[in-house]
Amino acid sequence: MPRISPILFLSLFLFVATFQSAGQEAIEISDLIEDKSDISVRDMSRINRKIIVADSLEGWELDWVSGLNGAQASYDNWSQGGVNTISVTASTVFNAKFRKNRFAYALATNLKYGKARLEGEGTRKTDDRIAINNKFSYLFEDNQWSAFANINFSTQFDQGFDYNVPDGEAPKLISKFFAPAYFTQIAGIAYNPADYFTAEAGMALKETIVSDTTLSTRYGLDAGEKFRFEPGYSIALNFERKVFSNVRLISSVETFTNLQRHIDNTDVNFSNELIGKINDVMNMSLQFVMIYDSDFSREVQIKQVLSAGISYSIL
Repeated sequence: MPRISPILFLSLFLFVATFQSAGQEAIEISDLIEDKSDISVRDMSRINRKIIVADSLEGWELDWVSGLNGAQASYDNWSQGGVNTISVTASTVFNAKFRKNRFAYALATNLKYGKARLEGEGTRKTDDRIAINNKFSYLFEDNQWSAFANINFSTQFDQGFDYNVPDGEAPKLISKFFAPAYFTQIAGIAYNPADYFTAEAGMALKETIVSDTTLSTRYGLDAGEKFRFEPGYSIALNFERKVFSNVRLISSVETFTNLQRHIDNTDVNFSNELIGKINDVMNMSLQFVMIYDSDFSREVQIKQVLSAGISYSIL
């Protein structure tokens, strides 16, 4: 794939975000790992700030939901062919929000882990995520505007491998817990004209940690280094709204630009999720994510996942 400017990438998808998110074609688990590498490595979100405190909130509001999604395909003497597959993904999302007068705070914790087993290919990851986001806000007299400060962290639970190796060789390790891990601190101004939309822009600091030095160069660090500090600025647009009575669309574009590098190296994360509620327990979701991160690859990273399962509200 040719090199793509992240600015052009951002502009195009801001224009078509609402239309494209609902039109992506679902794919099987076998398609998800057709490039023979663990999916989670391609889905490391840098900023991930989808936290909004409603104007009507007073005091604390807690929300905790856990879910279990899966997919299965089995073939026996099937003329079109196919690979027997089974996959399971467990997730838990905890949100805490607080507001008093003009001050607001929000905590979002998102943990997810999934595995798929393909006949003849063994077991591989389909999802792996640890994300903890904190947001502090001060509302101006015009409540549509506010000053904010974010402190965020993300990494993964398990090892990730590249299986595209010569026959007889072991899969190549490409990621693991705290390799990489990202901390970001952002301070700026937010504009929230409606409950379902917010725009943020501010100065940012990003720290990249790679605990295994054999992976340092894969994530933009010099050989043997474990830590990198980057000053920059970020922009984020977040949209969340019901599009039908039982279907919700969550869409966002997030960027990070290093002040010490050319703007062509801007990180861009374009994320969409359609969540359909079947009943009080069962749901279906379609995820479509595109990431440009020149440290990992000059090619755009793409993830599509269609899943169904159960969810339970603990709080």
